[in-house]
Amino acid sequence: MNRRSVLGLALAAIGSGAAASAGAQTPTATPVAKPAVGDLSKALFDGDEQFWYETLRVFGAVDYGGGEFGEILQIAGQIAPGDYDSWHAAWHAAAERISAEAQAQLDRGHRISARDGFLRASNYYRSSEFFLHGNPSDPRMAVAYKRSVACFQAAAALFPTPILPIEIPYERTTLPGYLYRPDASGKVRPTVIMNTGFDGSVEEMHFLGAQAAVERGYNVISFDGPGQFGPLHREGLAFRPDWEKVVGPVVDFALTRREVDPRRIALFGASMGGELAPRAAAFEKRLAACIADDGVYDNAAPILANAPPAYRETLKARLRAATDPQLDAMLKQLMATNPTARWAMTHGVYAMGVKTPRAYAAALLDYSLAGGIAEQITCPTLVCDAEDDLFFKGQAQILYDHLKCPKTLIKFTTAEGAGSHCQVSASRLANARIFDWLDETLAMKA
Repeated sequence: MNRRSVLGLALAAIGSGAAASAGAQTPTATPVAKPAVGDLSKALFDGDEQFWYETLRVFGAVDYGGGEFGEILQIAGQIAPGDYDSWHAAWHAAAERISAEAQAQLDRGHRISARDGFLRASNYYRSSEFFLHGNPSDPRMAVAYKRSVACFQAAAALFPTPILPIEIPYERTTLPGYLYRPDASGKVRPTVIMNTGFDGSVEEMHFLGAQAAVERGYNVISFDGPGQFGPLHREGLAFRPDWEKVVGPVVDFALTRREVDPRRIALFGASMGGELAPRAAAFEKRLAACIADDGVYDNAAPILANAPPAYRETLKARLRAATDPQLDAMLKQLMATNPTARWAMTHGVYAMGVKTPRAYAAALLDYSLAGGIAEQITCPTLVCDAEDDLFFKGQAQILYDHLKCPKTLIKFTTAEGAGSHCQVSASRLANARIFDWLDETLAMKA
């Protein structure tokens, strides 16, 4: 899920700071957009924006069974601001309690009650290990990952039409995923392939669009690619920018299924997937539609946003250099003072398979649709644009402007409660607009 793209506001400060350290004159810049930190953020986390956003993310899963409002508030109330250990302990304890209750319900034959409990426990286990990635050998990570998957699969088996765990052949290994079907008839239907972004999981995609698609009559094939929850925890597979090499094998797998209409396969990318999915669509021509939620043109844009234009190529070179102690020190200081930077860089080092925060920032430079890539997309494409996107405000419009294919831009506003990154906490509103567009787009190919 994430429903989180890479970096966001934290790294935007590097450009101006690095320029100043090199003696460049830094012009007055528009302040970096910050989230709307409400009373709950202040009350629960002393204004810690990162903890609040991750809590809001779990609130957003309530619509499709990924949490309970009062339960989430009680968990959040046990967490000390900025304390990663207390974050883990609170979410893990809740997941343990709820999963045990769900198992007891299942043992007594209460299948719906058990399914609901397993879904919530799965999401809480996922959340519990979210801030532990600064030490990938922390045993708590493996425990949370395995229990999150186990709980989700226990719930998946209890749906009227079971959600099937799948392993998709990929290079010399497999990618974990799930096959959703509206029923078990085998009827040929349109299919949505879904992947998350920088820090989500394929299990979380249930709450972020998969169940909504099934309710509307679609098959869904959701998966985790390299750098994402499953492959990263299982094998340490890091992200790769050429996402078409990941999506291609998933399309191959989809075409082996008798219920998949080969003329109506759509690709949905959430968060950082808003760049990964369009990147894949530029080269994978078997797709009938592409959805970028939210749209991202250049993942590295926040790094360069506040740097003077004349300094940006120099900054790129410094990020890629073998050594740069001064810039390394600046990043370390940024992590010490900014909770979003602290999390983003520790997770980024882990997910990109690099050794330093600067190497992570350098890796992001390759995740871009510039150089004519966006212009190569030919299938109809929907770009979602959240008004107050914490991480990539303005990127959706840039992507939309570069597209030459049939295209649609849907703007989600703060006034309607949907202005956060990937419309967190407005899932049903967002899914209505997204899948209405897809219904109308694929109807033309029926």
